[in-house]
Amino acid sequence: MSSPLFLCILLVVFGSYLSISAADDVTPRPNPAGAAVPLVHRHGPCAKSQSTDKPSSFADALHRSRVRADYIMSRARAATMQEQELEEGKVSVPAYLGTSVDSQEYVVTLGLGTPAVEQVLLLDTGSDLSWVQCAPCNSSDCYRQKDPLFDPRKSSTYAPIPCGSDVCKTLQSDHFDNGCTMNGTQSQCGYQVEYGGGLKTRGVYSNEALTLAPGVVIEDFHFGCAYTQSGPNDKSDGLLGLGGAPESLPVQTSVVYDGSFSYCLPPVSSGTGFLALGAPSNDSGFSFTPMTPFMDYATFYLVKLTGISVGGKQLRIPRKVFEGGLIVDCGNIISHLPSTPYEKLQSAFRAAMAAYPLIPSDEGDTCYNFTGFSNVTVPKVALTFTGGVTVDLDVPNGLLLDGCLAFTESGPDDYVGFLGNVQMRTLEMLYDVKGARLGFRAAGC
Repeated sequence: MSSPLFLCILLVVFGSYLSISAADDVTPRPNPAGAAVPLVHRHGPCAKSQSTDKPSSFADALHRSRVRADYIMSRARAATMQEQELEEGKVSVPAYLGTSVDSQEYVVTLGLGTPAVEQVLLLDTGSDLSWVQCAPCNSSDCYRQKDPLFDPRKSSTYAPIPCGSDVCKTLQSDHFDNGCTMNGTQSQCGYQVEYGGGLKTRGVYSNEALTLAPGVVIEDFHFGCAYTQSGPNDKSDGLLGLGGAPESLPVQTSVVYDGSFSYCLPPVSSGTGFLALGAPSNDSGFSFTPMTPFMDYATFYLVKLTGISVGGKQLRIPRKVFEGGLIVDCGNIISHLPSTPYEKLQSAFRAAMAAYPLIPSDEGDTCYNFTGFSNVTVPKVALTFTGGVTVDLDVPNGLLLDGCLAFTESGPDDYVGFLGNVQMRTLEMLYDVKGARLGFRAAGC
């Protein structure tokens, strides 16, 4: 039987051979002057340690995606009510397609502490505060993960954040605080985060050295050292927040990397992408569309969709139905569209796929039974954003998940939608926060 490493090499080489015509013009990021960290599928042969749990089904992914979308919207509405009441990019980390936790699908491996201990962290542009499970924590308080728990007692650079510090006060203003705890004579800053899928994490907000690549270390990185976990979980070691609030990695490193970052999500479990901090020296390969915070809620990044085409034919959709915009959310698997755009897309896609039998579904999903078909022809789908930026989605990995169209309905027309990670696959997504724009580069990984 072939070893996982051999299978990983075989799949990567074979995959490159199959897509060689599309890969000829790929100029890989990151900058050679920087460092790269791979991103892989948690269940794939390239994972450092093989996951024993099963990948989620499309139905489970759809459920998690909808729960996550509803939760984000509820957070935004709550924040609105409260308001009414009162130097060039130099580092890149490999990114991989991984097992989901609360719809998180892609992971990077970073080093935490001194000496650095590897931590497998889920990427999430819909979250800000990063955290890992910390020792000592028994099995009733923390979920069982594949890697050893991070032990702050063994790190020479670990320090809990004092309760009265400005950093802790910012945490409190962003509603992540969990009071103060006493450790001897020191009052420590507590944190808590609750996610849409029901996962809750609580512990001590802390300072630590974060190693992105050999020789590239972020000193005094603020993160949550988790001692209490509850709700659904996965085997990952924690989460890396890429949102726009002060607790996120891009904001914490903005003095060095100007707040810009990009990532490319590989389309299959054997592929490798990357997470890069900082903007590239040459962005001529990108197409940019305006990007704004969602409802002045700093965490989320919003863009405006203006049109959809299927099989090269533009769908007849009034532009006004897109006014709610799309939250760009790499922690959400499936894209959500308002009612009219979703129905138009679904109808056109089904017409183009009429040769293949649909699987009956009470949810109204578009899922196919490809049993017995040696070749399947999937139509091209393109999304057009403000400024006339048209993005061709990868075929089939940017469209289908387990044989199902990876789109769902978000709500009525004008309602906000979500751009999920399936549709981002193979694209380098550049978040130019200061320039208030989102860039797309085809064949990024």
